[in-house]
Amino acid sequence: MTTPVLTVLKEDRVAAVIRAKSVDDPVRLVRTLSGEGIRCVEFTFTIPSAAEIIREVASEASAVVGAGTILTADQAREAISAGAKFVVSPGLVPAVAAVCNEHDIPFFPGALSPTEVYNAHSMGAAAIKIFPANTAGPRYLRDLLGPFPHLALVPSGGVTPENALAFLQAGAVAVFAGSDLVPSLSAEQGAYELVRSGAKRFRDALSIQVG
Repeated sequence: MTTPVLTVLKEDRVAAVIRAKSVDDPVRLVRTLSGEGIRCVEFTFTIPSAAEIIREVASEASAVVGAGTILTADQAREAISAGAKFVVSPGLVPAVAAVCNEHDIPFFPGALSPTEVYNAHSMGAAAIKIFPANTAGPRYLRDLLGPFPHLALVPSGGVTPENALAFLQAGAVAVFAGSDLVPSLSAEQGAYELVRSGAKRFRDALSIQVG
């Protein structure tokens, strides 16, 4: 399944996962990341008022904003109503998949075992989040692609500038990076220079050119 979201992911090779107690200025955060070549930004539903944050930034033309840590159908509906362009779950939740399919919204369910990966694909996943990626490692991802060479896999969890390239070389279409890209305090306190430098570290590690 090819989607505009997946196209952007493949072009940028890295997406940002924002997990914090609050977000100082969601619009500025998204613009800072997109200005550094990271256009896909996931705001997790562990953030208080996550739906309001997504609604605030959903219309930003420079970014593709999604919702993460979606665990229920109601959360999926709330995220989609707020303007989320994609939905991410830490596991495979059939009710979330059903809502996303109903609204034609790409969803990235979490999976680890071959059975989970196959079930995620069967439910219409646009890409499959391999989680926790750092526990499994790049070699495991390469092994998964042996029987599933046609699937789009996106590692998440423990992705750093030091291991991101290895995941891509193993066959990942992109990586999702959290605290090693945007630490929670940077989002909470509006430390945008730190956000910019974190994005640059990933760009340098992946040899991504901006502009």
